[in-house]
Amino acid sequence: MPLDYSKPKGRTIGIETIRAKKRKGGAKRIGSLLFNFGGPGGSGVGSLPSFAKDYEKLRSRYDLVSFDPRGVGRSEGVRCLSGKQMDAYFAADGTPDTSAEEKRLFARQEAFAKGCQKRSGDLLPHLTTENTARDMDLMRQVLGDRKLHYFGISYGTELGGVYAHLYPQKVGRAVFDAVVDPTASPERGSLSQTSGFQLALDNFLKTCTAQSNCPVGEDPAEGRRRITDLLTDLDAEPMPTDSGRKLTESLAEGGISQALYSKETWQLLAQGLDEALTDGNGSTLLLLADALNGRNQDGSYSTLQSALTAISCADTRQHFTARDIKSMLPDFTHASPVFGPMSAWGLVQCHGWPVQGSGSSTDVRATGSAPILLVGTTGDPATPYGGTRRMKERLGEGVGVELTHRGEGHGAYDSRNKCVRSKVDGYLLRGHVPRDGTSCT
Repeated sequence: MPLDYSKPKGRTIGIETIRAKKRKGGAKRIGSLLFNFGGPGGSGVGSLPSFAKDYEKLRSRYDLVSFDPRGVGRSEGVRCLSGKQMDAYFAADGTPDTSAEEKRLFARQEAFAKGCQKRSGDLLPHLTTENTARDMDLMRQVLGDRKLHYFGISYGTELGGVYAHLYPQKVGRAVFDAVVDPTASPERGSLSQTSGFQLALDNFLKTCTAQSNCPVGEDPAEGRRRITDLLTDLDAEPMPTDSGRKLTESLAEGGISQALYSKETWQLLAQGLDEALTDGNGSTLLLLADALNGRNQDGSYSTLQSALTAISCADTRQHFTARDIKSMLPDFTHASPVFGPMSAWGLVQCHGWPVQGSGSSTDVRATGSAPILLVGTTGDPATPYGGTRRMKERLGEGVGVELTHRGEGHGAYDSRNKCVRSKVDGYLLRGHVPRDGTSCT
């Protein structure tokens, strides 16, 4: 692929792909179904085998294909810091209480940006969502498909929307699951996500406190207070773990967030909170945080978080000062006393970034596109449900078709809800477009 699409005969970048061919026999092959599993920064080459069983039915008519987007994993993945430096980066204080702590936070972001520039600087200007969408159209051509059949999850819905805007006549059968709000500014998107994670935590607490052995007490309000107190205590004094590393406030909050992505990991969250509150041991919460941050058992890191920052900063021109963040803190803390402060300060991720962002990835108008099935989950923490409706509005009249999953977790198809799977499979395999506004429980 051209690294710079304004110089198509210049330097190229290799895009690593993976394919599971259509099963032999059965119905006629439709073509390839291209997946992006989210992020930004997620590896499709790593994810497709992990989720293969969930999508096996779709192999009856498609080759299942995924890829590492430019700057991710095996596609010249962005590297910024060493493993030990990444450990320190993720463990550091993310909720500064003093001017000295604020200065350290901004200095840490500058050091991260300089590390990215040193190790991957020539890539950074070209890691926009728009460029990845252009890569996808070249992949479509290489795969021999007249139209792009696509399954995008989380950030993959934003990427799919940008593709549909650039190439509306090339959209085949497409599904967006866990839909990103294309209208949200960075601060509004982060605030919405903060509310989403608080909702997911509240739903977890309702379930947990209804049981006799819930580690955070007997009612949700008590549970919220105990978790907030735990994070406050960790801000002052990190907790030991079996690995010898310390569980800090930042890592604990990351671990809690990671467990809320799926109802299947709620039990692991309860275990981690029990260990921390009862035994003063942060091992399980640290394990969850490592999964969120892409840390491997040997102490190395995948490109997940470095690429997430690089792509996010390539897509935005907004940079925030300490004064900006302080003005937002009341709204963020009101949205979530647990996640709000760290989410607000997280908006400084592009501080010191060495290249100017494009700000061009938000247009998803796709007049003339084939129908795109938009699947939203009411309890989704990372892409709150309201984004589904706003994506539908922005795609344009007659393009977006809404399917509501009334449940928990980030993404509906992977939740194995039979109703959702039936509607999605019906569209992808047989071309049956569900009635707009269909609801699954």
